[in-house]
Amino acid sequence: MTTQTLPRSPEAWVGIVRSGPAPDQAPAVVTAVYRLWLLAFTLKMLGSTWDMSWHFKWLRDDFAPPHLLNTAGTVLVVALVLFQAYHSVGVDAPAKRLMIGGTATFLVAIPIDILNHRINGLDITAWSASHALLYIGTAFMLLGAARGYWISTPPSRARIVVSAVLWGFFLENVLFPNQHQEYGVLSLQSWEAGTPTAEPSLLEFAAGQIGRAVDHIAVQGFALPVDSWVYPSWLAGAALLTLVAARLFVGARWTATAIAAGYLGYRLFAWMLLAGTGFPKSIPPLLLLAGAIAIDVVFLALPTTAAPVVTPLDGVVTARPATAPGTGRALLVAVFGAALATASLAGAAWLQDFFIGAPPIDYPAFVWGGLVLAAGWAVLALATRPRHTA
Repeated sequence: MTTQTLPRSPEAWVGIVRSGPAPDQAPAVVTAVYRLWLLAFTLKMLGSTWDMSWHFKWLRDDFAPPHLLNTAGTVLVVALVLFQAYHSVGVDAPAKRLMIGGTATFLVAIPIDILNHRINGLDITAWSASHALLYIGTAFMLLGAARGYWISTPPSRARIVVSAVLWGFFLENVLFPNQHQEYGVLSLQSWEAGTPTAEPSLLEFAAGQIGRAVDHIAVQGFALPVDSWVYPSWLAGAALLTLVAARLFVGARWTATAIAAGYLGYRLFAWMLLAGTGFPKSIPPLLLLAGAIAIDVVFLALPTTAAPVVTPLDGVVTARPATAPGTGRALLVAVFGAALATASLAGAAWLQDFFIGAPPIDYPAFVWGGLVLAAGWAVLALATRPRHTA
């Protein structure tokens, strides 16, 4: 069944929306629905990337172009969730709950965020509580979409690739608040050099919020408002854990590396577009790739599951039996893997800072992020390891 079995007339599409697809249309409709999910999150990702740069240049505006682009993606997501939830198309009960819960959380967060900025002003603190609700809602939406797509499509190379892309969107959502530091460090440097990228009205407003003139303290508070331990611990404890989860979910070799490389490729592409159009620039987290490679190496060298995989390179289904898939082994691999990935990340951070620069980093904070990674990796490994039946 292909998308060629989809109806051609508007009336037939209205019928599908009202009554759901017929059995012979269901596979094609599921394919079309998840293509629209990819479109929706592409719009949301483009909007959020532009939005971060926008708010390091101008004052907040509810109807700024980046907000409208993100809103277009959100409207499409809401329509897809309503259709899939009502007709149970391409979802099971857990996927439906994740989609509905995530969308509801995101929609509730929007007026809270607007009210927050009406009261507190500047829309530049990516780590605020109202923004956290937006990230959490988006995360649940994506988990629901990833599960729904996986259980509703047959094993294939396409399923591997699309699932990896969905997890790439998840990674972008996780790393979004860290972009504050990645833009902020360059924003502060540009002000110190006498060529600020932020408009005077933005700097004056930011300084006025803390009762100061536009001086170094005010600009630093605007550009880098969180402590230097936040950036490395979030990279290790949240971003690397996302890549571990993606590797376990997708199951293909080099999944973590491919997702990290895809994310960094997107950030570099966005950097060129934004820089070329006069928007503030950022420092992409190139160090992430080292941690991702370490994760994949651990999965290849120390397998703890026997789940069949379809590799994106050759499309061949292979079952690699686990070696002594006991609880102890799973825990040891998780701890060792977390230590290796975190050490690789920290080493790459030092190299990146030396050669091209990086946000302020408190290097001991990598340890705390690594502990979170080890705990999360252990939980995921135990939850997904093969069960023995009598």
